[in-house]
Amino acid sequence: MQKIKLIFIICFLNFLILGCQTVKEKTKDIVEKENEKLSKYIGKTSAVLKIDLGNPDEDYRNNKGNLELVYKTKKYGIPCERKFELNSDSVVVGFVSNGCF
Repeated sequence: MQKIKLIFIICFLNFLILGCQTVKEKTKDIVEKENEKLSKYIGKTSAVLKIDLGNPDEDYRNNKGNLELVYKTKKYGIPCERKFELNSDSVVVGFVSNGCF
């Protein structure tokens, strides 16, 4: 009886560990796709960004004096925020994505 319990516990822990690895790999793939999608805007003007994504939900100047455009959405009730940093020539020089998949 003890051996059966031990085998059951080992099998359960094995499935649990493998499941966590799968979620981690899927998350990594999603983040890579998101970064690949958004990196196409690096070097593009704010006009291109607005044509593709529409008007931003927020805009403000950061501590470097660059304009930041913020796009907010929700998917499955999870908030997604994408920030694009534009230099003085209105060219995208960076981005940050949080909660997007």
